[in-house]
Amino acid sequence: MNDLYKFSARTLAGENLDLKDYRGKVVLVVNTASECGLTPQYTGLEALHKKYHDKGVAVLGFPCNQFGAQEPGDAAAHPLYQWLTQAAQGAKGPAIEWNFAKFLIGRDGRVVKRYAPQTEPKDLAGDIEELLAA
Repeated sequence: MNDLYKFSARTLAGENLDLKDYRGKVVLVVNTASECGLTPQYTGLEALHKKYHDKGVAVLGFPCNQFGAQEPGDAAAHPLYQWLTQAAQGAKGPAIEWNFAKFLIGRDGRVVKRYAPQTEPKDLAGDIEELLAA
């Protein structure tokens, strides 16, 4: 698969979410964990959502229990993350380093950039604005 729009996912409410609904938007995908030391980044992610949502940006959080059981639930890798990690490798290659790894996806559905978990959401604003202006 070569773009975001080929995937679907289950929402927390158990409904199917077809990611082609985000066609034409700039999308930020984040693997989240509510019991992680990086959990304060939720505030920054919410700020990005509020600032850019009306301009065509979607912030999508995918709960991840892969690291230290910090998000109760299933730790199985979603096919979306298999695609993301191949499209944009991190410092340790394709593997996700930790919770709050971030993937910025352009309006064409392709990965533009991957950010380390420690990268604060506010530090993505410039890249988001570039994609919105393109």
